[in-house]
Amino acid sequence: MCLYSKWRNSVTDARVRVLSDYLPVPVPWSRFSAWLECVCVVTFDLELGQAIELVYPHDVKLTEKEKTSICYLSFPDSYSGCLGDTQFSFRLRQSVGRSSSWFGHEDAYNRDAPVTLQKEHAHFHGYVYFRQVKDASVKRGYFQKSLVVVSRLPFGNLFHSLLQVIAPEYFEKHEPCLETVCNEIDQWPAPVPGQTLNLPVMGVVMQVQIPPKNLLPAPTVLPSVHELDLFKCFQSVLIHMQMLWELMLLGEPVVVMAPSPTVSSETVLALVSAIAPLRYCGDYRPYFTIHDSEFKEYTTRTQAPPNVILGVTNPFFIKTFHCWPHIIRLGDLKMSGIYTAYKTFLHKDKSFIKRLLKGIQKKRPSEVQSAILRRHLLEQTESFILPLERYLESLMPPQRSMSPWKTPPQIRSFSQDEFMKTLEQAGPQLTLKGDWTGLYRRFFRSPNFDSWYRLRHREMTQKVECLHLEAICAADLLTWNKDKSEVEIVDLILKLREKLMKARKHQLPVKEELLEKLEQSIQTIISSLPEDLQTLLHRQ
Repeated sequence: MCLYSKWRNSVTDARVRVLSDYLPVPVPWSRFSAWLECVCVVTFDLELGQAIELVYPHDVKLTEKEKTSICYLSFPDSYSGCLGDTQFSFRLRQSVGRSSSWFGHEDAYNRDAPVTLQKEHAHFHGYVYFRQVKDASVKRGYFQKSLVVVSRLPFGNLFHSLLQVIAPEYFEKHEPCLETVCNEIDQWPAPVPGQTLNLPVMGVVMQVQIPPKNLLPAPTVLPSVHELDLFKCFQSVLIHMQMLWELMLLGEPVVVMAPSPTVSSETVLALVSAIAPLRYCGDYRPYFTIHDSEFKEYTTRTQAPPNVILGVTNPFFIKTFHCWPHIIRLGDLKMSGIYTAYKTFLHKDKSFIKRLLKGIQKKRPSEVQSAILRRHLLEQTESFILPLERYLESLMPPQRSMSPWKTPPQIRSFSQDEFMKTLEQAGPQLTLKGDWTGLYRRFFRSPNFDSWYRLRHREMTQKVECLHLEAICAADLLTWNKDKSEVEIVDLILKLREKLMKARKHQLPVKEELLEKLEQSIQTIISSLPEDLQTLLHRQ
């Protein structure tokens, strides 16, 4: 059946479908949910253990499994001995079937944000401010409570800064204070990459900027919403940076054994960021406990360890994870190190390590050391990705092959062997020596490559669609129309309308004037048809 016949029978259905796609849906707490999922208070109950005392906004629906995970992940292990105020973060898997409360705005944000800062679809990030102080009025002798910000956004710096402002006040004034804070957050502007955002809370204005896509690292004029002190995180294992970079690139299973949740979570997040602007696509848990719902899944010995980075503090894990291939132990500098049989594909950059070690001797500020380290890792990742990007460009169909009267040509398939041959002329532009070919072959088997390729292929497909649209807009549709039957003309109109709708719905990077020109051409073609067909087409 041709499109013309199908259309005759489904004009009403199509109209209803288009309206349902675009009608706005009123959502309570919509601005709040653009930043946060909820705020939780977790306390210690003598009979129940850790328990959620409060969730705000009150109508947020957390599953029992999510509540249990938040409870256990919001308190340090008793072995950590954390007295006073402690900040750390965790990441947990959302319950199956849960949908985002952010609706269509999520697509707009993720489209413009770097892949490393995109909103999560399947996990929550938890940012914790834990207080443990002596209190004679409490049976246990200690006041123990955590204020937890739950979000789908990986903005560690921003949310830890937010907690530093609101947590001390909350512990003094309790729920009314929290309600005020949440109402203030509900007035914040949407998180738009590339814009300077003023975020007022409790008399303080936090000024931040989310870096836009293709601009990493972020400008240093404003505080970063996400960047960690890399040098502080890696200082005890600096001589192993090349190995750590490769382990992250390849998505290898890694356990970080740390003395506290703060060190654990910061180190795991620093590892994940080590391959930016490439997105780390394995699972990662900045703070993991024996009570975690995935504990059995990640500690089974009947199969190889999964592609995950786990940050732990409980000594119990020393025995549990002794068979894992890569273990990073932190704490006492004499004991810190990496326990692994892994051999790096590339040689160490000794001059770079010497530069950082010399900075320690000269007492160079930590933020400067971090900037040097971040720049080095960024350049190494970009040099690794550049040959892949060049090869992908060669898979694109040439622009001259775009015909307005034919289906867009296909993108050629990725061939590992063909790519390897390109390395001789266009290999990584670094002085690092080693087995680059072996590293690429191992990378092709990793979840990071699979995710990167899927994203790039989707972007390339959109580019082909854009080029095809441009070819259609440049064509003389009215001349083509003169010797065609009504069925062929209506078929063309429906195809053009479908392309136009997809371009706007998926926000393809096509100039609006081109789309308007195409819309005018469609209207002109419709006006050349008999009145009964014009009436039907205008109703759609």
